[in-house]
Amino acid sequence: MSQSEPSKRVIQRFPVHAMEEGAGFLVHRPFPVPGLSHIDPFLLLDEMGPQTYRPGEAKGAPDHPHRGFETVTYMIDGEFEHEDSTGNRGDLKSGDVQWMTAGAGIVHSEMPSQRILEEGGRVHGIQLWVNLPARAKLSPPGYQELKAAAIPVVDLPEGAGRLRVIAGRANGVQAKVNTQVPISYIDIKLAPGAQARIELQAPLRTLLYPLTGAAHVSGERLEHGALAMLSEEESVVALQAGDQGFHALLLQGQPLNEPVARYGPFVMNTRDEVIQAVEDYQAGRMGQIRPDVKLIDIE
Repeated sequence: MSQSEPSKRVIQRFPVHAMEEGAGFLVHRPFPVPGLSHIDPFLLLDEMGPQTYRPGEAKGAPDHPHRGFETVTYMIDGEFEHEDSTGNRGDLKSGDVQWMTAGAGIVHSEMPSQRILEEGGRVHGIQLWVNLPARAKLSPPGYQELKAAAIPVVDLPEGAGRLRVIAGRANGVQAKVNTQVPISYIDIKLAPGAQARIELQAPLRTLLYPLTGAAHVSGERLEHGALAMLSEEESVVALQAGDQGFHALLLQGQPLNEPVARYGPFVMNTRDEVIQAVEDYQAGRMGQIRPDVKLIDIE
C-alpha cells in the first residue's frame, strides 16, 4: 500500500443522542432520529452503554419481533443471552458477535446474563441493523454466532494497534461471517499517538463511529459524540491517534437504493408490507420463544 495513495476524508457528521431502549437500558444513537431515518444500507446504530450495573439492575430487550433486515450485536464488555423463535440460543461474552437475519420474521430476546443480573457488572455493546434487499426480505431467518477467538485480527505495523475484522475485508484479511449485501465491520484500536492506514475492500459508503479517545482523519479530529461519514471514492482510511489512543468502529456498506417503509421492529419496502408484517406477528405467524409469554402489542 503506497503512503501516497489518496485516503478518505470526513464529508459529514451526525450527532449522537442518549436515550433508553428495550426494558430501559441506556443507548447512544446517531440514527434513526428525527430528520435521519437511516443511512443506506444501515437502519440503526446503537451503542449500548457503557453502563455499570449493581446486582439486580441490568436491563435488556425481552421477547420482541423483527422482519425485513438483519440485527448485528457486538459485545465489547459484558455478557448477553440470545434466544429466538427458531430455536437458536447463544451466550455472548466480551468480543463475541451475533449476526441474526430476521428475514420473513422472527421473535427474539436479548437479555443480560444470569451472572450480570445477580452480581452486576459492566455492559458495553453495539447493535447494528442492516437492511435486506427486497428480494431477501421474506427469506428464511438465519443466525450466525462468532466467538471472539474466531474473529480475524490484524496487528498493525510498528505496534500501532490492531483491527478486528468482523465482516468484510481489511488490510488483506477476510472475515468469516456471511453477509447478504457487501458489508465491512471493523473494530479499530490504536495506541496513543499511533498512525495507521487501513485498506478496505472497496470504495463503498463508509461510517466511522468513535468509542473512546480521539483521532484525526485527513486533518479533522473525531471523538465520541458524533458519527462521521467518510468519502466513498477512496479505499484507504488514514488515522492519527490522539494522546489517549483511539477505539472506533468502521462500517462500510453498498447502498440498496430501494424504498424504506418502517414501523418499529419491521422494515419493508411498502406500507402494505409493513401492515402485513404487523398482522402476521399478531397472528403468531412469526412464532414465539415461550408460549406462556404474551406477545407485545404492535399497534
